[in-house]
Amino acid sequence: MGLLLTILTLPLAPVRAVTAIAELLLEQAEQELYSPQGLRRQLEALDEAVARGELSEDERRAAEQEILDRVTSRSTG
Repeated sequence: MGLLLTILTLPLAPVRAVTAIAELLLEQAEQELYSPQGLRRQLEALDEAVARGELSEDERRAAEQEILDRVTSRSTG
């Protein structure tokens, strides 16, 4: 039965592979977004953008708040 099932589901192998890759990419993206190191990098990038004059202090505060909101909504949801 296992061999027959394998043969019958063989055309779905590419779909399963794409799904597995998508899940892996999602996991890595979430890890980057929510890990302490990822959060630190995001906040440092905001500091650097302010230092280069690309962001105002108000824009920086808004961006920091978005980061904090994202983290707190994930931990409560």
